[in-house]
Amino acid sequence: MSETLKIVNSENVINKIKEGKRLDDRGLNDYRSLEIKVGNVKSADGSSWVKLGNTEVVCGIKFVIGTPYPDSPDEGNMSLNLELTGLSSPDFNTGPPQIDALEYGRVADRAIRHADAIDFKELCIIPKEKAFTMFIDCYAINADGNLIDATEIAALAAIMNSRIPKLDENNVIIYGEYDKQLKLKTFPLSFTFEKIGDKIIIDATEVEEFASTTRFSLGIYKNAILSCHKSKGGIFTADEINSMIDIATSKYNEFEKIIKNAMKE
Repeated sequence: MSETLKIVNSENVINKIKEGKRLDDRGLNDYRSLEIKVGNVKSADGSSWVKLGNTEVVCGIKFVIGTPYPDSPDEGNMSLNLELTGLSSPDFNTGPPQIDALEYGRVADRAIRHADAIDFKELCIIPKEKAFTMFIDCYAINADGNLIDATEIAALAAIMNSRIPKLDENNVIIYGEYDKQLKLKTFPLSFTFEKIGDKIIIDATEVEEFASTTRFSLGIYKNAILSCHKSKGGIFTADEINSMIDIATSKYNEFEKIIKNAMKE
């Protein structure tokens, strides 16, 4: 979307938000429609495709063998990355990772990691010597807002779809053969809010993000707040933060069902 068109549309967004409405007729606390497919990348050890409104993210997982960290000698680990290119939006360029990609990926990573969603001990091969690292690579195919939540959902779905590779007698990966399915210990979800004027909305589109002054993301598992992240230059009051926490925790069960049902379909 061109800068001029964004400015024009963002003015429409601001005027609508003042009336408590959105351009796509959603409520301020409503998510867009969600579609999920898993196992779509055959060369990956686990994969997913997520479409949240018009935002699309593809995720692939690969297990590699490395050395455990000294402070967790009997555990494997994970690395979640998000790639933003010109394919997903004219605002992004092909090349080294951009600040937005690093931020969005780290916030999604934190929501999963701080929930202890993965039993990293299950990824240990030989304590202090060998362990699996899960590389969770996400690619934005179309960026129409709220890439943090879309990336977190894509990573979560791909993890649920992933299988741990088999090893030979020398603890070398046998490619194409798998030992067992990786299971989640918890089911963390990310909820991202944007502030436009004095109103706060959830699951913003690209033009709504352009119109907003500040952003707040929460990593939630059931009623527990596991991570939070604020970006942009604006401010939230204590009451606004408490309101966002209430909205996110109240939506957890509903959104968990939506995601699991979408995966079944």
